Amino acid sequence: MRAILVVAGGVFRDSIRDRIAYGLVFFAVLLIAASVLLAQLTAGQDLKIIKDLGLAASLAIGVLISIFFGIGLVAKEVDRRSVYSLLSKPVTRSQFIAGKYLGLVVTLLINLAVMAAAMYAVLGYMDWMATPELRASWDAPALDPRMLKAVALIGVELMVVTAITLFFSTFSSPFLSAACTLALYVVGHFGEDLKHLDKLVHSQALATVGRVIYYVLPNLAPLDVKGEVVHGVAVSAQHVLLASLSSGLYIGVLLTASALIFSRRDLK
Repeated sequence: MRAILVVAGGVFRDSIRDRIAYGLVFFAVLLIAASVLLAQLTAGQDLKIIKDLGLAASLAIGVLISIFFGIGLVAKEVDRRSVYSLLSKPVTRSQFIAGKYLGLVVTLLINLAVMAAAMYAVLGYMDWMATPELRASWDAPALDPRMLKAVALIGVELMVVTAITLFFSTFSSPFLSAACTLALYVVGHFGEDLKHLDKLVHSQALATVGRVIYYVLPNLAPLDVKGEVVHGVAVSAQHVLLASLSSGLYIGVLLTASALIFSRRDLK
């Protein structure tokens, strides 16, 4: 465990020193703050616009950071030859993979917390400026604690994306890792369509292929509850728990596969 924490600490220090991460998070915070001006152009939908834009920006920036840093977690160490000195110490390749993943996940969750805090600050300002009549017209309170469920599932989704990126980075180039991760991220939001493809097409073979892809690829659709919380629709704790557990299982499979691939990789 100590070796994993040492590797994770190195990833975290490298991440927080990178100006690109700061720039992306600052852009997200700026976008969330600017959503107040954008919301003024709508009629009675200002609060929904701010919530929707805040959650969407947090997810988009988180995915960009995950992919940008994730593709270099292994490849950068191999190219710089620093992996040799690290693995010469009492650090196994499995611990190396686990530490890299943990370090980037901690960085992502901290960035997500900053963006969520910025969103709640803007919503707090809207709540402070609103009249009692305007508050009564809202589907949900400005500082609705149920939005934390959406933020939590965004965090889980970023953990899945990071695991996918790390998996591809153990055996492919950075460009290919980014492209494959982005493709899986997009397809993962259409999991239910793949599962019920037999209702959309007449080919039984194609429907079978779609169902196989559904069970192999990550199903990210249950993690997307932004629309529900924005419109004040209740999201049960059971849904959050089951979605998190299923994603955790998929992450475990990906990390295990990443460790196995990297353990057999010839670094010479």
